[in-house]
Amino acid sequence: MDPFFDPSSVAVLGASNDPAKWGFWLAAGALTGADRRRVHLINARATSIQGAPVHASLSELPEAPELLVISVPGPGVPALVAEALDLGVRAFLIVSTRVPQATELAETITAAGARLIGPGSLGLVDAGADLLLAWGHFTPGSLAVVTQSGQLGSEIATLSARSGLGISRFASIGGQSDVRAAEILDSLVTDPNTSQVALYLESFTGGAALVSAMQRLRAAGKPTMILTTGASNAGRRLARSHTGALTSAIDAVDAACRKAGAIRLSSPSEIVELAGFFASSWLPAGPRVAIVSDSGGQGAIAADMAEVHGLRVDPVAADVRARIEALLPEAGHIDNPVDLDGAGEKDLGIYARVVAELLADDSVDAVVLSGYFGCYGENAPELLTAELAEVEELGRAAREHRKPLLVHSMSADSQAVADMWSRAVPCYRSIDTTVRVLSRAVFYSSHAGRIAEALELSGAVTPWGPGYAAARDTIVAAGVEVPRAAAVGPGEDLAEAVAAAGIDPPFVLKAGWPAHKTEVGGIALGLPDVTALEAAHTDMVGRLGEGEYIVEEMDSRDHVVEILVGGRQDENFGPIVMVGAGGTETELYGDTRLELAPVSRAEAHDMLSNLKCFPLLQKWRGRPARDLEALIDVVVSVSRLIAANNAIAEVEINPVRVGETGAIAVDALVLTDPAATEDEGAGAPSAAEVAAHDNFDTVGHDNSEPVSTSHP
Repeated sequence: MDPFFDPSSVAVLGASNDPAKWGFWLAAGALTGADRRRVHLINARATSIQGAPVHASLSELPEAPELLVISVPGPGVPALVAEALDLGVRAFLIVSTRVPQATELAETITAAGARLIGPGSLGLVDAGADLLLAWGHFTPGSLAVVTQSGQLGSEIATLSARSGLGISRFASIGGQSDVRAAEILDSLVTDPNTSQVALYLESFTGGAALVSAMQRLRAAGKPTMILTTGASNAGRRLARSHTGALTSAIDAVDAACRKAGAIRLSSPSEIVELAGFFASSWLPAGPRVAIVSDSGGQGAIAADMAEVHGLRVDPVAADVRARIEALLPEAGHIDNPVDLDGAGEKDLGIYARVVAELLADDSVDAVVLSGYFGCYGENAPELLTAELAEVEELGRAAREHRKPLLVHSMSADSQAVADMWSRAVPCYRSIDTTVRVLSRAVFYSSHAGRIAEALELSGAVTPWGPGYAAARDTIVAAGVEVPRAAAVGPGEDLAEAVAAAGIDPPFVLKAGWPAHKTEVGGIALGLPDVTALEAAHTDMVGRLGEGEYIVEEMDSRDHVVEILVGGRQDENFGPIVMVGAGGTETELYGDTRLELAPVSRAEAHDMLSNLKCFPLLQKWRGRPARDLEALIDVVVSVSRLIAANNAIAEVEINPVRVGETGAIAVDALVLTDPAATEDEGAGAPSAAEVAAHDNFDTVGHDNSEPVSTSHP
């Protein structure tokens, strides 16, 4: 990416003296880096641009620039690109929009061995390389922005500047016609000026490469924060299985974030708020937060909001409580939240002493201070010196214990607030923002990413074919237990088939071809004998017609929980595996969790434990615990099946019946993609991803320093 972010020479085609045009800003920005690189401005109708000499055309340039920036009306772009390629240009930044045949243009550029960002890019910025090729002004800093929406990226950059973070790199990549986000993310891994990354994408094409790049950023200690648009319902309407119908584009992005050790957020402001925390503080070891307030009401609200955001507000340890009680003998409530009850007005030093006691408690992962602090010097200037001294003590306590200390202050921009940021104490204007940032940091800390097992693509699993019988054979070959069964075709004797297979009553009769059997009356349960079986078969054939029917031995165990386990090939990220509440009410409950496949046993357990129905698998109201290990076996097996066989479009087992011992699949659906071949991995794990399955590696931050140290 050096030709884009630190070229030895750059030419701006369409340079202008008119501040209302892109060419003005591109020329002005290019000239700011004239001490570092050769800058050429091109305009056929001007003799000078912003005081710099101008060339009338590409052919008049003294050299082929390493980077050519094009900002002319779209219809003229293809001819100019062809001329530039003949001159030897090998990197193009095309700001122009409405470029005809843009796809073909990108193919022409790449076929010539050149690279392209755009068309429709809103520019590139690299603060460390004095590169400014975008509209407006960018404050240098530590946050890199990679975005498909140039204006949304500009909003992030603007908010970052206001917060004091600033921008290290800015890349507006448009439709990713050539250079993709993953390549730019990779370039940020070793960029010395970037300590964290904001990524906005509308398309996750080539998702496996994105995940790998974000994993490398995480390993380098550079958090990646993602924005994307909402889930698409169109794909779900077309899905034939519950696995497809109940999962969305957002679900897959979230799974990719968990694998990569990245975090998805909801708005530009959330990105900048969390980026400020990452740049100023340490990662929390867990969700346990202690709250200190100089107002009982504000402390109570803070505690409520913390629990809403998934944080734990537990009572403090008895010895810590005793020490706080000695500091606050008149306080009414000191058992988390701690109410200073006016003690700060008597002695400003009480803030740091109480906070230090809580930070020292091993049962506390972070402290939130909420209320008036930060306003003393603003409202009473004679108290400013004392308040700033207290800020210094708060920062010293946070550094000593290397734990997050966040402050919600009623002041927006006092000197004390500014000093807190500079002393590794993030400070926010609302308690909601404060605890939300902390909860996001807890999530990021607890999801450090993983290296998936590399599986060889095995191609078709035999025997494959349409219907339930073939699906049973496929999942059995993958290691999933099923009931004893017999397939019965037209004219075959049911009694003989049952006897030959050794199936005991009660029986289940199933039509082998419907995807959802209950919806068409294609299943009969609890048939007590062969006579009842034959009657059910006669009725079903009369309604559904001749075909392959399956007789199974019915699973009649008590205290069984039904779980769905499925997988599919995601168009962006490749193989995924899903678990959910199973049975005929699966879609009603919508209780699901998915991950990129394959998964380890630990990850399978984590998936199941995140289901709302998970307590049913444990001891529940006098009922025994179910065989969780057997269910985990099924999840792992299905994840490996979908990951190793890209010719499988979807696989679903619904339900898996989990009893006190064993987990049995009693219905299955396998949908194949005949066009897939062994060479078309569809995002399957690459051989470069080191196998680390049941004891998988994680990448993270050692917490010896703040996540980054670039905040002013």
